[in-house]
Amino acid sequence: MTDITTPTALDLHRQRNTATGALDEIRGLIAESGVEYLYYQAVTITGRVVGKVVPARHLARNAEKGVQLHRTAVANLQADRAGNLLGGGAEAAEFTALPDLDTFAVLPWDTSIGRFFCRLYEPDHRPGVGGQPLATDVRGNLIRLHADFTERTGLELRSGCEPEMTWTGPGLDARFRPGSSPAYHVDHLERYRPIYQKVIAYAQALGLDMIEGDYEDPGQLELNWMFDHADLTADRLVVYRQICRQVARELGVKASFMPKPATGMMGNGCHHNLSLWRGDQNVLADPGVTELHLTEIGRHALGGILTHAAGSMAIMGSTVNSYKRYWDSGQFAPSQINWGMDNKTCTVRLSANGRLEFKLPDAMVNPYLSHAALLAAIDDGIANRIDPGPAQSGSSYTGETGFARLPLTLGEALDAFEADQVVKEALGSELVELYSRFKTDEWARFCGVVTDWEHTMYSEDAP
Repeated sequence: MTDITTPTALDLHRQRNTATGALDEIRGLIAESGVEYLYYQAVTITGRVVGKVVPARHLARNAEKGVQLHRTAVANLQADRAGNLLGGGAEAAEFTALPDLDTFAVLPWDTSIGRFFCRLYEPDHRPGVGGQPLATDVRGNLIRLHADFTERTGLELRSGCEPEMTWTGPGLDARFRPGSSPAYHVDHLERYRPIYQKVIAYAQALGLDMIEGDYEDPGQLELNWMFDHADLTADRLVVYRQICRQVARELGVKASFMPKPATGMMGNGCHHNLSLWRGDQNVLADPGVTELHLTEIGRHALGGILTHAAGSMAIMGSTVNSYKRYWDSGQFAPSQINWGMDNKTCTVRLSANGRLEFKLPDAMVNPYLSHAALLAAIDDGIANRIDPGPAQSGSSYTGETGFARLPLTLGEALDAFEADQVVKEALGSELVELYSRFKTDEWARFCGVVTDWEHTMYSEDAP
């Protein structure tokens, strides 16, 4: 009797990669472009890109076997305050990173290099779990979660991001009248022309359909691309950040995605613009209705987003610095869990029929985690018909609004995250544990550091 072994997720991925003709197009592009090296890259729990470089002649081997990385790479090989490596320790098993062949691209700034995004798996030899998806793979988790959501509901989440960031360097200082703003000033765009031209050119070469951009605050540039399936948008945000880092190197300037670069200036957000589709229909809007409105399913999706806003804050604002953006609420950052009809002071803004603008994510957000949390919140809202409540009327910053406030420190956000079973279930217990340990350690480190502000306030304050 033949022993039939059920193929693992890793086996199935290998079969796709090694099927007849699977590598033919990539081989052609490699030959045409002169690619000599390949990056096999993965994304960590904080959104950092890690991986390996391999000579391109080993393509067939890596398509089947992938590359191996130490398990703690998913947590940036970060040690906690006690010196323990997060995510597995020094003796933990490696994981297998297997390329998704449809993500192949040639780097436009050096066409001798190509790259793949990879999905991560337990190595074959691990008893009981060999070949299973790595539980701490944020990208793989989003792909699986979204596929399951679509299979159950028939709906697809599409999104577009607004990645604000700060550029500094020679000749980039802002010049404007006191009390006014340099936002939208074309003269400032002109001074940033070498930056935006390179960023847009590289982005287009890597498959981002760039659509518009502007200068928003001192040093702050926002360049947007067309919305798409949430999985693709997450990949493209990571690619966009890599592009900006490369352009900064080439031009001798600095590119920063720090959420709040300085007190009194605009924070760097990464608003997520969301829509839900069933086939070719956007189910958030009724066809033919022109005034701003939400369909019933749209209201329930919104209700879920608001219900889990606090629980997802540790993801949307993932750093200590993130919360300086929410405290400086007069800069159009949200401060309460509310929504409004084209109201820029709210957590969620109905910006157009069929589109919800979710304003919590900042420029350092991990897009695989943010979209996973949003999918879980939307799913819960629709399944339980959650009512979002009334829309905010007027500014959220003046007086009592009756809406709950957002967590305003990373410590508060981690407490809310721990209490939100819906968001945690979307990530899975192992990823939740690792993310919580990483961010709790980050918060503890900050709480133990003496800052310049403390010296200014207290060093000579007594007697």
